[in-house]
Amino acid sequence: MAGLVGRRDKHAAQSVRGSRIAAAIAVGILLGGTFAFLYPHGFFFSNHASQFQGRRLAKSILQIGETTCETSERVNMLKSDLADLSTKNDELKKQVRDLTQKVMAAEQKNGKSEQEVVVVGEQQKAGPFGTVKGIRTNPVVLPDETVNPRLLKILKKVAVKNELIVVLANSNVKAMLEVWFASIKKVGIPNHLVVALDNGIVDFCKENDVPFYTRDPDEDIDSVAKTGGNHAVSGLKFRILREFLQLGYSVLLSDVDIVYLQNPFDHIYRDSDVESMSDGHDNMTAYGYNDVSDDPSMGWARYAHTMRIWVYNSGFFYLRPTLPAIELLDRVADRLSHPPPAWDQAVFNEELFFPSYPGYVGLHASKRTMDRYMFMNSKTLFTQVRKDDNLKKLKPVIVHLNYHPDKLPRMKAVMEFYVNGKQDALEPFPDGSDW
Repeated sequence: MAGLVGRRDKHAAQSVRGSRIAAAIAVGILLGGTFAFLYPHGFFFSNHASQFQGRRLAKSILQIGETTCETSERVNMLKSDLADLSTKNDELKKQVRDLTQKVMAAEQKNGKSEQEVVVVGEQQKAGPFGTVKGIRTNPVVLPDETVNPRLLKILKKVAVKNELIVVLANSNVKAMLEVWFASIKKVGIPNHLVVALDNGIVDFCKENDVPFYTRDPDEDIDSVAKTGGNHAVSGLKFRILREFLQLGYSVLLSDVDIVYLQNPFDHIYRDSDVESMSDGHDNMTAYGYNDVSDDPSMGWARYAHTMRIWVYNSGFFYLRPTLPAIELLDRVADRLSHPPPAWDQAVFNEELFFPSYPGYVGLHASKRTMDRYMFMNSKTLFTQVRKDDNLKKLKPVIVHLNYHPDKLPRMKAVMEFYVNGKQDALEPFPDGSDW
């Protein structure tokens, strides 16, 4: 029993000594770590290091003084570098745009590539029922001033708030152009420009102080521009207008057979890529309606519902400088430049309205139909308005003589009726044409 107790005491003493040794080792490690942290270069080296750091601090203070003198020069250098980077950034953005257009063209050509969905802006949760509104207005393109510096110089003088009326004309339509300009001048619309397609129109513009622009020589275009009729010249506008949009300007394209009675820029919404007048002659045809087709051979399913709308008029429309608007111009110009021959207004509407389907990628452009009484076609005027005492009191923004071949005398009659107050000026003309 005594031996057992002795062994226990001895074992306890050894445990105490082991604990003390372990504690001593732990304290030593802790102190060593502390000194290593506080004196990384050694305990005896610390004083020298402090002196060395003091000298570095003094030197830094001197350098700060010298740097203060150089601040202005460095700021100028940084500004110069920033300008260079901005220029390079613009060039890269242009390259990206060009490559994007090429990719889109390739996809549209084969009709087989999967289309990527581009989301504009940040993702957001849908709000409560009835409060959700989709994106209606596409962003404008970054202006590319290198496209046509000569045209840009003219636009900066003529345009108001980066928008203007543009009309194409050759000597074949000079008489109508004179009435067109007379109405513009009477209303007092400053931001208008004539794209002169031959020397006769250049002379007219110079004599009457009309802002004009002549394109650089282009054999393919000039042959049509100088000798072509209304439809041929009308097809050129889709190629010519592209540069206006690239330069960042909104364009209200106008045919020459139009009489202006108010400033159209006071009546444009600017919420769509394309805003156009309609060839419709009532609310249904102008704004769209549900048309039911009947096929008796189908029995119970004989009735099929269709959606119809009269075409947009390709002789009067407003384009914002957006990618969809430019793509529309490219598509129409490309189709008109290849056989079979086509009417520009038909192609314009097909590209604007046809949806995507297998083998074809439709145009994703927003569109708005103009008020049919404010932007009035000649069918509406001669078949309805002139026969209604209340409608006759309305003053439209424009009247487009698009439905009638005897354009010039009817244009003059419109001026007499709305501008000079001659109440019977429209009476001699039939509703339609003689042929």
